[in-house]
Parts: sequence; C-alpha cells; structure tokens
Amino acid sequence: MKSAIVLGAGISGVSTALALQDRGWAVTLVDRKAPGRETSFGNAGIIQSEAVEPYAMPRSIRELVDIAFGQTNDVFYAFRELPFHIGALFRYWWHSEEGRHRAAAIAWASLIAQATSTHEKLIERAGAGNLVRKSGFRVLHRTAAELEAALKDAERKKEAYGIGYTALSASEMAAAEPALKTGGAGAVHWLDSWTVSDPGGLVESYADLFQRSGGRFVHGDAATLRRVGAGWTVMTEEGSIEAEHAVFSLGPWSSDTLKKFGHHFPMVYKRGYHAHYRSPEQLNAPVMDSENGYLLLPMLAGTRITTGAHLARFHAGPAYNQLQHAEESARDLFDLGPRIEDKPWQGTRPCMPDMLPVIGQSQHERGLWMNFGHGHQGFTLGPASADVLATMMDGGTPDVDIRPFRPERY
Repeated sequence: MKSAIVLGAGISGVSTALALQDRGWAVTLVDRKAPGRETSFGNAGIIQSEAVEPYAMPRSIRELVDIAFGQTNDVFYAFRELPFHIGALFRYWWHSEEGRHRAAAIAWASLIAQATSTHEKLIERAGAGNLVRKSGFRVLHRTAAELEAALKDAERKKEAYGIGYTALSASEMAAAEPALKTGGAGAVHWLDSWTVSDPGGLVESYADLFQRSGGRFVHGDAATLRRVGAGWTVMTEEGSIEAEHAVFSLGPWSSDTLKKFGHHFPMVYKRGYHAHYRSPEQLNAPVMDSENGYLLLPMLAGTRITTGAHLARFHAGPAYNQLQHAEESARDLFDLGPRIEDKPWQGTRPCMPDMLPVIGQSQHERGLWMNFGHGHQGFTLGPASADVLATMMDGGTPDVDIRPFRPERY
C-alpha cells in the first residue's frame, strides 16, 4: 500500500488526504492545530462557481492611485511594509496584463468548473448538508453606473463560461433581503455558487470523514520534515511518522517551509479579517457591498463581516482599518447589532504572483508534492485541486491541463 504524510489540515490538506485515501493510500494528516482552524476557518464560506477568473491586480492609473492613497477599502497597506512585497507585487502586476490574465483564467476556470461537484461528493459522504445552501449570493451596487458595469461583466462571463446570474433591481433586492435598509441601485445575484454557514465546521466534518474511514490525524511540526532513505519522516506528538511521499498543503506557511528543499516561491500575502455580530434579523444569503469592499454573511456564529486584502508581512501585527470601515458602511445598510467577539479574527490568503495555485511534484525531491497558493479561493478549490494532485500521485492523468500549475514554473 502506498503511503503519504499530508502537511496541513486546512481545506486543501484535508481534501488531499481524503482523495489519496479514496485511491487506497495509507495517509497521515499532520498539523499543529486541529483541522480547519486556520485560514479555512475565517473565510467567507462561499464555494464560488462564479469566480471563473482569478483576481487581477488593477493596472489603470486611476485604480492604482486609489489604492496608493487609500481611496478603496478593497486593499490596505502600510508604506513601511512595501519593500517586503514589492518583488512579488510587481510580478503580480505583470501577470495581470490582459493577455497573460486571459491565459491564467483558462487554467483557473478548469479547476473552478469542478468546485461544486468535488465538494458535493464530500458533503454527502460527511453528512454535512445542513451547513450548505445552494441558493447563491448577491453583490449589491450602490450606483447605477456600477450596476450597469457589473451586469455587463456578468453577461460576458455567462457567455464565456456558462455561469448563471440574475439581475435584481433596487426593489427586487429589497424584497429578496428585507432586513436591508436599502436595495442600493440593485444587485447581481450569482445563482450557481454555494454558501456554507460554518466553513471551519465543514472542514472539520471532512476531517472526521477521513478519520472514520481509517485515516490518521496527529499534531506535529511540518518544519521537521526530512528525507529518510527513499521516503520522508516528520516529528509529531506521537513520535516520528514515516511515509513514502509527503505533501505540502500549508497555505501561506508553504513558501518559508519549502526553502530548505531548494524552493523559492514568491508569495503575495493578503491578510483578511472577520468579526461576528448579534444581528436582530438574518440575511437570506450573503451580500457583498461592492463599493465598500466587504461581505455580510449569515453564519451559525452570527452575521460575519469579512474584509478585502491587507498587504502585510506574514507575522506583522493586525491593522483593523478595513474592518472598521466595513462595519461603519454595513451599519448604514443593515442592523448589524453588537459585535460578539472581543478580538476580530485574522488570517492570510496565500496568493501566487501568477494567480494560479502550485500543484505537483517537486523538481528537486522525488516524492515531495505540493498543493497550495489558491489565493482567495482556497475554500472553493480545495477538493478540486486535491483530486488533481491525488490523480498525479497515483500515476494517473488528471482531467485538466496540469502544466500551468507545475511547481517548476518558479
């Protein structure tokens, strides 16, 4: 029986462990924390079928000036942090050119097309259907000009990728979400995306499925991974664990941890924040306030606000500017209620400069595999990318072209 150590118990790691297990492998899942407690815990909980194109960096002078002078809540940064980011950000900007972005979108869309189907299988097997709603989410626009541009882009994506949406007028948006104080100018309702009321809980349910099916989860330190003969070993609270193969699914921790194996992956660290509120009324579906760069989400823990991107050094302290602005804007839109937690949550999205995840085998070390760098869509793409990687590890040929995702491109 083939064996593997999967490092990282977020959505990508847990999904990879399950995909290998389904192919008859003996798998040990290793993380310092319980499954689903890091980045997978704090996201928006949307399986985004509509996210058929990766997020490009703005290239127009006006948009760049808005970011530089803090005129948008989508992106926040401190000038003192820029030297740390400048190399990866420049590559991100270069890859965001229209032609290069179009090429990246072809590869990206091939994974997105499998997002809901791969999740659906795990949701059913894990008995987690109570956490999932299949009614999409809404993007509210506050001006007619913004709504018109958004609908034009939605129609383009529908024609190119076959994704479904509905245009909502201001009155239709108000009827769909009576808890809102205004329907704005209207909204785009993305129909094919699924929403999850507890994303960390969904990952936990997948991990429980893995363990019920004979898989092993242990707490351990990924930094202790080393080569032993033809295989790998890592130190855990139960002692050293050995296997023929090792998989890095450590999200934003992957880049630093892989350096000792000769890999240098530039990464754009996009931090996000969330907080929960005890709202008198619940939304019927998630609502994105496009003008103010945040999402309002009905969660089991309360109404969640998630923010855009804070470009910060990985271990830098928090900056709650975006969350504060989002909260102020949200209170104009919705009776948010009091905040529940004393301290907001924060986590980091691992974004590659070319906007595509790293999926495949190390060019330096045989039996060392990677599945990370999904940017804003790790929760969406975890099972889909895991299926691709497990197929490769098992000697098969994935249904998608794997060349754009190969580690050796860096």
